[in-house]
Amino acid sequence: MLASVLSVVGVAGPASAGVGLPPVVGRVPTAEKVVFISIDDGWYHDPAVARTLVEKRVPVSLFLLPGATAYDTGYFTGMVDDGRATVENHTVNHPDLTTLDAAGKDAEVCGAGEQLAAVFGRTPKLLRPPYGAVNDDVRLAAKACGVKALVTWTHDFTTWGETPPPVPRLAAGDIVLLHFTPTLAADLKRALDAAKAAGLKPAPLMPHLKAAGLV
Repeated sequence: MLASVLSVVGVAGPASAGVGLPPVVGRVPTAEKVVFISIDDGWYHDPAVARTLVEKRVPVSLFLLPGATAYDTGYFTGMVDDGRATVENHTVNHPDLTTLDAAGKDAEVCGAGEQLAAVFGRTPKLLRPPYGAVNDDVRLAAKACGVKALVTWTHDFTTWGETPPPVPRLAAGDIVLLHFTPTLAADLKRALDAAKAAGLKPAPLMPHLKAAGLV
């Protein structure tokens, strides 16, 4: 529920009271006809998904768990090197960060950033907190690990049950959430089709966060 609340207001309202902390962003305020595609975790490696992202040059933010990349790193480096994918932070073990002490938060966020940087040659600047669970302590820990913004989502297109979720009407600035699951190829197609139907194009997230003055 937290993530859906954040996505309604875009940049988190109550959490913004933490002056100097990285913002929590559920959608990007922009007048451009763009939408942002993001994919979480990384456990299921479907070659068809990689081909779609690379061949169509879809800008995408991959919020990856280091363990999910370790056994087939080339699957992700191929997307990063040949497409328009960027690798971002999703913690080491996917915990609810609000339940951890300071040392635990540091181990999860900084630890994931360091592991991903060692593999991909770039330290992630964005964090997707697992389950969208955020408070000011999480934001403080993220800042200490070099995170510039915590990114939740506006719409989840992941098929979690037997049938896909209803397709929403996308709007400019929406952040689409997907997961590396067996249904990702179909889920990604629904998201791209929904973007096209709304007259929107996938765009890279970080430049638009900068343009909106959020990072």
